[in-house]
Amino acid sequence: MATDYDASRKSEDEQKEESLEARRLTSGEQDKTSGKVDEDEAELADTYELPGADLSHETLSIEVTPMQAGEFTCTVCFLVQHETRRSAPGVDVCNDCA
Repeated sequence: MATDYDASRKSEDEQKEESLEARRLTSGEQDKTSGKVDEDEAELADTYELPGADLSHETLSIEVTPMQAGEFTCTVCFLVQHETRRSAPGVDVCNDCA
């Protein structure tokens, strides 16, 4: 028996679903979530700060404390660590970076 390779390989149910979807798209119905995605992206874009923006009117609300006794600055990650996090005695590298 000869095989027709140009014939549709989809079942009748799949073809019906595709035709229903095509009718819905051409009739003007839209997906209920399609508009919400665009609105959310527009709202998020308004809240972004661009690099180099003028921040002279901003004030910091963080209190910076100087390095305490028993702390060191890791020479790899530049974080202030407690002495117990030192990888080896006399080496200014924390356990995570070692």
